[in-house]
Amino acid sequence: MLLKEQYLTLCTRFSEGKENFTPIEVTLEELASALFCTVRNAKLILRKLVEEQLIIWTPGRGRGNYSRITFLAEREDFLLRLSITLAEIGEYKQAFEILSTYGGGTLAKEKFLDWLNGYFGYKKEAGVEGTPASDTLIFPVLQAPHTLDPAAADFAFDSHLQRQIFDRLLSFDEQLGRIVPGVAHHWKSNADATEWTFYLRKGIRFHHGQELTSNDVVFSFERLRGDTENQWLLREAETIEALGPRVVRIRLRKANRIFDRFMCSVAASILPSGLAGRGEGDFWNLPVGTGPFRVVSYTKHRIKLAAHPDYYQGRPYLDEVDIVIMPEDCAPESIGYPAVLHTWSSFRQDAQKSAAHLNENEEKLRQACTILSWNLRREGPQQSEAFRRAVRMIIHPRELIAELGGPRVLPAFGFRPDESQSRVINPVRPERVKAALKEAGYDGAVIRLAVYDKYLEDAKWIQKRLAVWGIRTEMQHHTAWKDADFSISSTVFAEDEVCEIETYLNRSSYLHRYLDEGRLSWIKSRIDDAISAESVKARRMVLREIEQYLRDEASLIFLHHRRLNAFLHPFVRGISLNALGWIDFKDVWLEKHD
Repeated sequence: MLLKEQYLTLCTRFSEGKENFTPIEVTLEELASALFCTVRNAKLILRKLVEEQLIIWTPGRGRGNYSRITFLAEREDFLLRLSITLAEIGEYKQAFEILSTYGGGTLAKEKFLDWLNGYFGYKKEAGVEGTPASDTLIFPVLQAPHTLDPAAADFAFDSHLQRQIFDRLLSFDEQLGRIVPGVAHHWKSNADATEWTFYLRKGIRFHHGQELTSNDVVFSFERLRGDTENQWLLREAETIEALGPRVVRIRLRKANRIFDRFMCSVAASILPSGLAGRGEGDFWNLPVGTGPFRVVSYTKHRIKLAAHPDYYQGRPYLDEVDIVIMPEDCAPESIGYPAVLHTWSSFRQDAQKSAAHLNENEEKLRQACTILSWNLRREGPQQSEAFRRAVRMIIHPRELIAELGGPRVLPAFGFRPDESQSRVINPVRPERVKAALKEAGYDGAVIRLAVYDKYLEDAKWIQKRLAVWGIRTEMQHHTAWKDADFSISSTVFAEDEVCEIETYLNRSSYLHRYLDEGRLSWIKSRIDDAISAESVKARRMVLREIEQYLRDEASLIFLHHRRLNAFLHPFVRGISLNALGWIDFKDVWLEKHD
């Protein structure tokens, strides 16, 4: 790679304005200066370039006679081929760097972007010499998954991938609006919902061939209720036992009438007992599940999934899914191209604007909300309820949406858009803001905002807005969340009520990290009341009480709901967005005729 960059350095420096393949007069000293090396090293580099048939080098004979160098590879073509080679092995950052460094005066970058736009998408390849035809989905993402471990699931993209790799005892069917069998073909509970029994299917196999049994379920759940972020799912489990090779019984200390919904959560995914004899570190480099896709490779550059041929719900139509992880600084606005880099949540199919399509988008909108959370475990102005209320009034969601636009489509009054749609957010009343700041005794102290790159635009708008009222804000990377006074994050309710409970109890969520022990203890007690309630209405009332309490005291500030859209290729069938705003790869198939 270094030699190729050295070729480009010399070609860019000495062939500018010259016709291709023309001998160019040059001295060794000039070459050494361009390469930032000694004359001796320059000679070594020239020898290697000759061996690679990239140049012809004719040394000058005698005093005053120049040497001559002929570049055998045209710079634009060489640069384009090198960039494509780097991209194909996942080195996108390096590809864009060399295009920026050596592409001046050429169309290499434009041609590379054209190639990249064609590279991503849906590939249907005919079989050759007896090999079967294959269907592959290739798409880019800016953010690598944080983990493939379901016990640590917190982010939507992570959860989506985990759903492709692992299965759960039960699943929630969004279209039917009810729980359906998964690994368990039947389940039941006792009258007071403190004992749940699950009956497992026969013949379900992990990706490495081992059959799934009760031991795998017990192992997975014992591991889950250990020191994990999602231990809340089983926090009231008293015993988890195998009653036979395909029967599992879980006894709870307290009633939980939606425990079967808990078992639909991605965190309750089933792993092989003992992690198939591998250590934690080794296993999560190449995890094994029973899901529709198995992990073929997992690096910092890409994740390759292949169809699980023995999947119990039927083999996926796609043969492979290739997820390319782009560098964070390769965002469309920073490298100047509009089409190639999108997540599924930002794709829109302009050709489909039927009422049914709009209704689908509206449904997906219901599942997500962007919120601002205060760190109530840290001393600062945010400890004052009056200050928090003042900030809530200043950050007017409707004005934020009007100015920033994009996927932000509805001011949020609560977690769910259906409630937000029926609410009117009052305009900013300066006298009330002033009164609240005065009541808080705010002295101009700086407040620190932890932010992911995804919410940087929102954060800058909030920072500017607060500055108008004399509230100084410093932004810091999300990894410094513990030392921040507030943060911006999103909640996605893939499992509705269960995900709402998870928002409070998942140890990785900002709400759980930031709420003090007193508030968390109260929330847990109300959640216990909710899950023991016999009716959906009673359960929703308790959960709404928690939400209203946090909203009224401005411990969290609801910002907006974002639209989630899917890009639909004209040949693709089976696509629909799941509650996480992603496409279930198992359901995708390609219709393409000669």
